[in-house]
Amino acid sequence: MTTTSSINQLFPQPLWQWFSQICAIPHPSKHEAALSAHIQSWAKERGLSVIVDHVGNLIIRKPATAGMEDRKTVVIQAHLDMVPQKNADKVHDFVTDPIQPWIDGDWVKANGTTLGSDNGIGMSSALAILGSDDIRHGPLEVLLTVDEEAGMTGAFGLQAGMLDAEILINTDSEQEGEIYMGCAGGVDAEISLPLQWQAAQAGHIAFTLSISGLKGGHSGVNIHLGRGNANKLLARFLAGHASELGLALSELKGGSLRNAIPREAQCSFTMPADKADLLQQRVMQYQDILQKELAKVEPALKLSVTPSTTQTMPLRTMQANTQKMLVNLINSCPNGVIRMSDEIIGVTESSLNVGVISTLDDSVSIVCMIRSLIDSGRENIESTLQSLSDLAGASIAFTGCYPGWKPDTSSPVMAIVKNTYESIYQKEPTIMVIHAGLECGLFKKHYPDLDMVSIGPTIRFPHGPDEMVNITTVGQFWTLLLAVLERIPAKAA
Repeated sequence: MTTTSSINQLFPQPLWQWFSQICAIPHPSKHEAALSAHIQSWAKERGLSVIVDHVGNLIIRKPATAGMEDRKTVVIQAHLDMVPQKNADKVHDFVTDPIQPWIDGDWVKANGTTLGSDNGIGMSSALAILGSDDIRHGPLEVLLTVDEEAGMTGAFGLQAGMLDAEILINTDSEQEGEIYMGCAGGVDAEISLPLQWQAAQAGHIAFTLSISGLKGGHSGVNIHLGRGNANKLLARFLAGHASELGLALSELKGGSLRNAIPREAQCSFTMPADKADLLQQRVMQYQDILQKELAKVEPALKLSVTPSTTQTMPLRTMQANTQKMLVNLINSCPNGVIRMSDEIIGVTESSLNVGVISTLDDSVSIVCMIRSLIDSGRENIESTLQSLSDLAGASIAFTGCYPGWKPDTSSPVMAIVKNTYESIYQKEPTIMVIHAGLECGLFKKHYPDLDMVSIGPTIRFPHGPDEMVNITTVGQFWTLLLAVLERIPAKAA
């Protein structure tokens, strides 16, 4: 395992040294207080202005370096939290345990968990600039928001009058060589299907069927890759074989975050003992089908059947009509790319992720995340889910709706970043819109004139334990960011 000192020696050292500190302080969504306190203490020791707003966002101000006092004020923006995802065999508590980064060639990865390079690298770049004595920049603000991954609480809560900047540089993009000028909006959808229970049938035996080994990933930027959704794959098996096998479900669960493609799912059930061999046969047949269908995108996919012990034998199972409705609801629910954009070739316009399924005392909860570049695309998916819920006798609630960031092709800061990139790397960057929920759209509510752009290094498989960040591109991102800061124009007279 690579030592922290090795990470600290990477270029640029100030950024990577901050990233090591961030990894050492647990900061999953809604648990950013310790990291925030550490940053506040450090900033105050350096004599920087620190503001904590009513929702927990940090705003840190640094004066311009000599000779650049007349430049427009820039805010560098990142989010404090990270997505907590781990492999099933990894023992890790994201609230108390540090992330363990290590170097693998030109990549930094984590040991069985998400790395937090989303958005830890962007946050580290901002803090490294705040701590520098030799980087040239105009008046500078750093905005670190809370709870971006679990609901954008910080961006929703940011009030008017908190920022002085005219330009915002968001650092939450994940592909070097691409400049983002827009992003998808989104909304959470929770379907709740009432359950009716019956006593577990005497003489039945019990099993748990699990799907694991899937890659998962970000439900926005990875949604077009065709990866398996464990919740949908499990429902597909149940729709095809539950009746044949006489399965009576006692629990169905899968996924852990609405904005991560589910990597694992499982169901527990009872069934007639004389069909146990047929269950094993059908599971192996289904695994063979999926391994052929998804051979390139999910090579580690695995199905397993585990018999229950006397202690874990369920006392109740779902009534047949409830179970059938539940399986049909999940199996028929759209998932993945709904429509590709006509405006921007190769970019997803609208998508749906069936993210988390939980069996509760009196209902099953199905939490989905809808994303779309256009409001009508989001509304179309909302309408589809509403219709499905109505047909199933379920209720549905849409919460946390946030706007997309409408592209501005005449953005001055985008032109500065583009021209700076070309002058450094002698090639044109790609101007893009990202199918992910950057906070920029929400900032426009109170700061409609803020000129915004988003850049970042290359990050692969965010929101999953395979997350990794490319070391070379972190250096390229840093070089670009510093050069852009030098090129920020003077304020209007």
